[in-house]
Amino acid sequence: MRARMAEGGGDAFLDYELLEYLLTFAHRQGDTKPIAKRLIEEFGTFGGVFAASDDELLRVKGMGAQSVAAIRFVNAAALRLLRGKVMGRQMLSSWSAVEDYLRAAMAHRPREQFRVLLLDTKNVLIRDVVMTEGTVNQAAVHIREVVKIALDASASALILVHNHPSGDASPSRDDIELTKQIMAACRPLNILVHDHLIVAKDGNVSFKAQGLI
Repeated sequence: MRARMAEGGGDAFLDYELLEYLLTFAHRQGDTKPIAKRLIEEFGTFGGVFAASDDELLRVKGMGAQSVAAIRFVNAAALRLLRGKVMGRQMLSSWSAVEDYLRAAMAHRPREQFRVLLLDTKNVLIRDVVMTEGTVNQAAVHIREVVKIALDASASALILVHNHPSGDASPSRDDIELTKQIMAACRPLNILVHDHLIVAKDGNVSFKAQGLI
């Protein structure tokens, strides 16, 4: 497997094979291929495995604390690399990198998560804040908390982001109404809401591109 990686890179491997090799760091002896295949079968996709909770991973036969830790460390490293491409960068010139980061961080999460990207006067990303995490179809968002975080960071603009675990990125009426309420609360403070992105397995939806902002 090391020779295949050296010759063909990651594209030379199927999803379960990448997991199979990763799990060898936790399983010094024994065949990790059956565990890797069970993980893909249980969670549907490669990303779904990394988005699963510790308890969900441990329910898969062959998975233990060390295996879960290996997955957690690789996932954290990947997100750190992607996040490094967007933090401190001007959003408009780094938009594809922003979408890659958000998809990796949120698209496969089993529960809805709401986060706020805080920008300065030059639209440079200064903070990325996870506000709430809820159920499979709802994350309660308190508008006052969004405004407070923006003021604390001296942000000039925001990008709102949340995921749809269902896989469908279409905005709901509640999504649209929440966006309007946050915009109304920010307007007197001269804080702009540039966009609201919905991230899902099947793709992303931009409120701005849809004419909803």
